[in-house]
Amino acid sequence: MSDDTMRADQRLAFARAALADQRVALEPASSDASFRSYWRITDCTPSFIVMDAPPDKEDLGPWLDVAARLDAAGIAAPRVVARDLEQGFLLLSDLGSRLLLPTLDASTVEAAYGRGLDVLLRMQRDVRATGLPPYDRDRLVTELELMPTWFLQRHLGFTPACEDWDVIERAFDLLCHDALAQDRVFVHRDFHARNVLLGGDDSWALIDFQDAVTGPITYDLVSLLRDCYIVWPEHDVYRWVERFRAQAVDAGLTRADEHAFRRWFDLMGLQRHIKVLGIFCRLWYRDGKSGYLADLPRVWSYARDVGRRYAETAPLIALIERAIGDADLTRARPSDSRTTAACAH
Repeated sequence: MSDDTMRADQRLAFARAALADQRVALEPASSDASFRSYWRITDCTPSFIVMDAPPDKEDLGPWLDVAARLDAAGIAAPRVVARDLEQGFLLLSDLGSRLLLPTLDASTVEAAYGRGLDVLLRMQRDVRATGLPPYDRDRLVTELELMPTWFLQRHLGFTPACEDWDVIERAFDLLCHDALAQDRVFVHRDFHARNVLLGGDDSWALIDFQDAVTGPITYDLVSLLRDCYIVWPEHDVYRWVERFRAQAVDAGLTRADEHAFRRWFDLMGLQRHIKVLGIFCRLWYRDGKSGYLADLPRVWSYARDVGRRYAETAPLIALIERAIGDADLTRARPSDSRTTAACAH
């Protein structure tokens, strides 16, 4: 019996035992960019979802902790009906399969993001952040370093010279300093249109929140408004940013003025998009996750457009542009490609 077959049998046995119904069957509900998978229980009212998180690859503790924090604050998220932590299974309430992203267009986005900004404000104001991991310098740097490793070297075959590493590190220092200067709040870390499920009344429910931290006030805001999977006109983005800033000031979450908050937003977005350039490449080359290379041009466009606006980050953008040249970012490099570092950094 294969490992996949054995895991499928364990998953089905858990679902049947949890619901005391041997007629229960499972069908794929969705997959995740991690090792988790989700399975919908069919022929059952109400419907349920089984989360399969192999314990040797995924720790369910953070997911359960953040789910409880969201529930306590009245933020909609899947609720736990049954659990088997030893095997890595959760039985969850089924919030449906209507994701926010496919519903977004020019006619719907204003109302949708209005709801989203309200949810974000409530999350930052009401969700208890005490005890969550800090979004500290070490974490920020580790994330940023994914870009030269997986995007520049593995994907583009570009080996930075010593003077290139100086440019990279100066920009990374600035981005970390700016992020750490911001007001600290609860941060979902993946607050974007692929991680929002819509109810029948278009209310929002959040998923994929297990990596929550205490961190910069603009992180989730930029995840939503400069989403790696969709782009909106710049004047609309900044209008939404100012709307949120004013609400956050009223809620006592920040005292930043419009100019300072916009800079925070821009540079936080640059940090996130530089990180994602590395993550999307790693998801393909290391994990075999298909589809993410197709999103690289959009992510690079975000990083390029914002990075050029600031004198401190423009040299990094120029370096990346030189590395890209005329390459097609959506095209994978051969698996046997190898690069070596030119100097210690």
